[in-house]
Amino acid sequence: MKKTSTAEAAVQLYIEGVATGDTAALEAAFHPDARVFGALGDQRVDVPASDMIAMIAQQPADVDGSFEATIQSLEVHADVAVATIAEENFWGTVSFTDVFSLACFDGDWKIVNKVFTHTGGTPPGA
Repeated sequence: MKKTSTAEAAVQLYIEGVATGDTAALEAAFHPDARVFGALGDQRVDVPASDMIAMIAQQPADVDGSFEATIQSLEVHADVAVATIAEENFWGTVSFTDVFSLACFDGDWKIVNKVFTHTGGTPPGA
């Protein structure tokens, strides 16, 4: 499995994986015990990251070539970091703001927590 030598590399793996449904990239980005917390519309999505990865494998973000994710901020403090990501056109119309907590394990950066808020658009099937 790919080793992420920087916190930014782990976040970029998330962006690549979520866009295309690449489960290997997402599994490399997240710590196996990572959790995800947020809401999609008025439905809570508080799950292990592995559940989110399985969902993204079935429904990648970039359905029509318009998905964009931008790292808004990244703060690294020794072996921990926090990153904020803006996602636009997720599933074609949905927008999110994600906040990731990351930790470095023997030189390998992993996302250990994702919290997100749904900032616009209508989720599929809503």
